[in-house]
Amino acid sequence: MLDASLLLVALMAALALRPWQLLRNRKALVTQDHGDSSPLWTPLLATVVVLPWLWALPTLHQMPLQLQWSGACLVMMCLGWPLAVPALCVVGATACVLSPGLGAEEALRLTVWHGIVPATFAMLWGALLRRWLGTKVFVYIFGRGFVGTVLSLFAAGMLSAALGHELPGVNEDLSTIARWLMAWGDAVVTGMMCAVFVAYKPEWLATWSDDLYLYGKNG
Repeated sequence: MLDASLLLVALMAALALRPWQLLRNRKALVTQDHGDSSPLWTPLLATVVVLPWLWALPTLHQMPLQLQWSGACLVMMCLGWPLAVPALCVVGATACVLSPGLGAEEALRLTVWHGIVPATFAMLWGALLRRWLGTKVFVYIFGRGFVGTVLSLFAAGMLSAALGHELPGVNEDLSTIARWLMAWGDAVVTGMMCAVFVAYKPEWLATWSDDLYLYGKNG
């Protein structure tokens, strides 16, 4: 019931922010040319196509350690929190369909504790960094993409453990270390992808702004 309640609250809050507005071309809003689609369609489609397989992978094969990939922080940085929440809900539902070994209850747990909760923590961490350290490229890539992912996933994992959610095949004494190492693995990929996107595809990052981070324009 707690997992379902958290998912429902997060989904209602995200939908109240009208995330579909993010899928409108941001340049078109200025030029009034609505012929082109938003660049955020690319990371959104990549999320709902690729991430369900990564979530379902541990249950598709007999693995001694079913360590779960998250990717939620990268999704949040690409799509923004309002759009990331419904996207992660779609990912969880699709992963449940793809894997016969992933039941509805487990898919719900994955969606909340590997998706929505770390994405929410990453969003809050990003807001704190902007307030404390300002808008700098290094702060965005390292502070949000790398450090923020480590802290968000580890905090979500420890909160999940405190509520009685165990890691399959992992001794209880080693679960904290396992969650810490999984968070670092996610963080390396997230930080690397953020650096690549900032350099070559900044339009794929809803949380990035050239005016804000490169030119310091707050208006």
